Amino acid sequence: MWIVPSQSVHTFFMKFAIDLVYLDRRKRVRKVRHAVPAWRISGCLTAHSVLELPAGTAMATRTEPGDQLAVEKLP
Repeated sequence: MWIVPSQSVHTFFMKFAIDLVYLDRRKRVRKVRHAVPAWRISGCLTAHSVLELPAGTAMATRTEPGDQLAVEKLP
């Protein structure tokens, strides 16, 4: 899920861990949090949006701060 605009999220009431990827307005990765468990709060003051991904996705794709995200429309 892509949450725009957002600088923080919580995982209250969630039943599974998620990865969080914080993006600035240019869709550059500012911060990555891996496998954030339930009942946590996470934020990044320099972010404009947050991607919530299945746990393990950020590590599998080697996503790290400084990466540039490209968003394309499907045909």
